[in-house]
Amino acid sequence: MTVSLPTGGTVRPITRWGEPVMHRRLTPVTDYDADLEQLVADMFATMYAADGAGLAANQIGVDLQVFVFDCTDGDHRRQAGVVCNPVLTLPEGADRNLDDSEEGCLSLPGAYTYCARPDWSRVEGTDHTGAPVTYVGEGGTLARCLQHETDHLMGTVFGDRVPARARKKLYKQAESIADDYPKDWPAAPRTSSAHDL
Repeated sequence: MTVSLPTGGTVRPITRWGEPVMHRRLTPVTDYDADLEQLVADMFATMYAADGAGLAANQIGVDLQVFVFDCTDGDHRRQAGVVCNPVLTLPEGADRNLDDSEEGCLSLPGAYTYCARPDWSRVEGTDHTGAPVTYVGEGGTLARCLQHETDHLMGTVFGDRVPARARKKLYKQAESIADDYPKDWPAAPRTSSAHDL
């Protein structure tokens, strides 16, 4: 049985790196109720408004272990889902192949740098109804997204995973375009600037 994903949510402002909720392990989901369903609907609405591939609850200021995603795998198949209390599995030893691709984060909007991550990942958890779910990313955006969003729920931003020099450049890049993203973006639209030309 396929559970439909909540829709009709409200777009909320995205929380930025530096806020305490972005840098601590979040609280596990224990109540699978109407409030959680509304939260998930708001997360999808916010992710889509920001043109993101995934969004964790702390990215809208909520201290709960839940993320949503909608992106493609290595075969360009689109997958969308909700994961609460994720357990991430990554390959080890000879099975571990790193993909050193550009990565960005909606909580540091507009800034990107290369971040090496395994090209395969699996996440197990529950959906917003409490039903068990498993998602496997084999290449493509999905493998990276599952890792990135699980990291968020554990208090890790992808800047923590890149060398200090790359992190410094990342922050500098974000600072140079910060005026393009209002404090309450994407609830308020992005402002156009010379960066768009």
